[in-house]
Amino acid sequence: MNGLSSAVTDMRLTIDRLGARGDGIADTPDGPVYVPYALPGETVSVGLPAPDPVEGRAARSSHGRVEARANLIAIDTPSPDRRAPDCALFTRCGGCSAQHMAEPTYRDWKRDSVVTALSRARLDIDIGPLVDAHGSGRRRVTFHARRKDGVDAVGFMAARSHNLISIDHCPVLDPALDRAPQVALDVARLLLPKGKPLDVQITATSGGLDVDVRGYGQAGEGIRRTLTQAAERLDLARLSIHGDRIVERRAPSVPMGKGHVVLPAGGFLQATTLGEDTLARLVLEACVEAPRRIRRVADLFAGCGPFALRLTEIAEVHAVESAAPALAALDRAFRATPGLRRITTETRDLFRRPLLPSELKTYDAVVFDPPRAGAEAQAHELARSTVPLVIAVSCDAGTFARDTKILIDGGYTPIRITPVDQFRYSAHVETVGVFFRPGIKRSSRV
Repeated sequence: MNGLSSAVTDMRLTIDRLGARGDGIADTPDGPVYVPYALPGETVSVGLPAPDPVEGRAARSSHGRVEARANLIAIDTPSPDRRAPDCALFTRCGGCSAQHMAEPTYRDWKRDSVVTALSRARLDIDIGPLVDAHGSGRRRVTFHARRKDGVDAVGFMAARSHNLISIDHCPVLDPALDRAPQVALDVARLLLPKGKPLDVQITATSGGLDVDVRGYGQAGEGIRRTLTQAAERLDLARLSIHGDRIVERRAPSVPMGKGHVVLPAGGFLQATTLGEDTLARLVLEACVEAPRRIRRVADLFAGCGPFALRLTEIAEVHAVESAAPALAALDRAFRATPGLRRITTETRDLFRRPLLPSELKTYDAVVFDPPRAGAEAQAHELARSTVPLVIAVSCDAGTFARDTKILIDGGYTPIRITPVDQFRYSAHVETVGVFFRPGIKRSSRV
């Protein structure tokens, strides 16, 4: 296991519960001790960091509680809920935190992260069971690329460290990304001589691998020619630097509903195909099962259209997003797909300029799916609106709870909260919340 401090005290602890990041937590008289990769009921030997010289004991958390993070030395009494990890790099690589949990424990832990976040916001709401949306695995991945002592390497960062762990295979990736680590290394070797650390994002698309490199800076004509030749040799769909397309040999498209979206270079895409399908299904079901017909929908933080291109099969959609390339990709897909209702688009920063109640009043439903920071400003405006149906999609339990409380305090009633797991073995969980305005008759189907 990774050492966390050079000055430690060895001790034995009994783990009482799991934390939000997957750490085992031992409740001691001096406060909780967090032990990575430990499970409730286990007795473990740990190295405890030396007391903080100012506090006189372990450091305080952002909540003011005394906490300590220990280094797991040995599992003295293992839990029956422990399983063998799928990856030999587990506990070294920082990408996964929960490969040691048996399935029931893992599912309960993931769901409880949403329950706990809502409880901290003083909300007592029924939560549905966790929906598995891993499918065939993650279809996009970002590798870090570094040159050290003349050796080039790509991989992920070690747990709680800036040390690079070389990767040649990752079991949580879609099989379409099997050759992605080698592709990332081959591309990085052409650029690392400049001396800068790089990030190489690779996405599996219908046209093949789509590669975008970050950290290099502006590419001159010489390196552009070199990269174009590399894209041919590696049979890439597209290769870009900071979203600047170097070469596109085939359209890097992905299906969305009845449409096919050619992704913006380096743009956002849901982590798994099944994850996108599941989130979209929950959104669409909420609209179809609404007590009155949904004719107009506002899709906020719309991206390149995972919800809009499906919702437009039943309603007109106004898609709002700050990234113009994403909206352009959505618009092209919409225009190329027959049989859909109208989609309009608007480039707008919803953090600074959320839609106001006067703008929202013409919509029967609003869907919002913001980045991890949540949609606080937009939630406040929705709370002041008369929109009958609001569907919140979130990749962060904490900001989902905050935004949910804003909606409830503004008069909305939560109908269904569903946690969705498309980030297997990580602490991340997606959540879909369905909210109605009071006084609207509920459908028995919801």
